[in-house]
Amino acid sequence: MKRPNPTSRQKTPTAVTESIEEYLGYISIERGLSANTVASYRSDLASYERYLERVGVDRPDKILEDDVRAYVRSRLVAQLSPRSVARELSCLRGYHRFLVFTGAAGSDPTADIDGPRLPKTLPDVLAVHEIEALFDAVDVSGPLGVRDRAMLEMGYGAGLRVSELLSLTIANLFLDDEFILVMGKGSKERIIPIGRKAIEWTLRYRGDVRPGLAAHASHGGASALTDVLFLNARGRPLSRMGFWKILQKHVVCAGIRERVKPHTLRHSFATHLLEGGADLRAVQEMLGHSDISTTQIYTSVDREYLKEIHRSFHPRG
Repeated sequence: MKRPNPTSRQKTPTAVTESIEEYLGYISIERGLSANTVASYRSDLASYERYLERVGVDRPDKILEDDVRAYVRSRLVAQLSPRSVARELSCLRGYHRFLVFTGAAGSDPTADIDGPRLPKTLPDVLAVHEIEALFDAVDVSGPLGVRDRAMLEMGYGAGLRVSELLSLTIANLFLDDEFILVMGKGSKERIIPIGRKAIEWTLRYRGDVRPGLAAHASHGGASALTDVLFLNARGRPLSRMGFWKILQKHVVCAGIRERVKPHTLRHSFATHLLEGGADLRAVQEMLGHSDISTTQIYTSVDREYLKEIHRSFHPRG
């Protein structure tokens, strides 16, 4: 069903605006999504709302499947990447499902719309010897080197997301019992076992280095600080950009030429566990994936590794 050309257009689609604000409040408060995620959704929905205003749609229950399809086409014409358009469409699906759930709309116009075809990409993974080279490249003769080694060991040893690593608190370390408690996406807690190397360097950092870093903050007049484990040189919690810079410095020192992102440590954690024979559902639990299909991407990495071994060593590879 196609929408006729509107004869009049409201400047501000108030009902759509209100429904968007309700949805953003829902994902922020009820679902506990991060401020960054909510901001991204707000930006996507603002673009969508502007499009709906241009075509004369002033109520959320008047949005048709043809409107959504036309909007998706307009984003591709605007030369957004297929991956960006797929992300925006995912946001629209969540919004329209919310409208149906709350009774603001009778049906979901995104239900039968497929996203753009995406090229299959595998996560960036370091080989075990590259992980060892990365850790060995850290100069631990100074306090910040000890901190960096502890961060890298913890990030790889527990397969943490960057946000989880940087928000990890002292209270959630249970090193005597060899596990940590992590607050993941959607404010979901999970328990993750950690190995002896991560424990060894975390104990050294917590006992010998962190008190001195925390003292820098109090001397600088900062308010009483947090229980966050990893601090910067000024005694404040590390930022994502700060961690990225630290990681890149050690990647260069290790002579690693592959592209290494903060998430690479998490990808490597999962891949190395599966290569070693770990159960997929156990890895899913440790990673905090709600859907096992998300974890299954790492089995593809494992298959690629096996194919590379075959090509390299089989006489007819």
